[in-house]
Amino acid sequence: MPSLQIRELPESIYQKLKEQAGKEFRSLSQQAIITLAKGLGIHEDPKDRRRKVLERIAQEPVDGSETSLPDPVVLIQEDRKR
Repeated sequence: MPSLQIRELPESIYQKLKEQAGKEFRSLSQQAIITLAKGLGIHEDPKDRRRKVLERIAQEPVDGSETSLPDPVVLIQEDRKR
């Protein structure tokens, strides 16, 4: 996922964003994303987004037999050798 860094952000904008984030129990980053989306007219229905995530999770294998994840024991052993 891309990231964005904003330089020389005016203090008044920062404080307002921080205040809104606190009221909505969100992180500053989450609030910035929501504020940008609203300003750009991008409104994704939270229920629709949640449905898409649940569908993607449902398609993933449960038992791990079809995944190519490395054995965690091997990873821990390699890490300890460093």
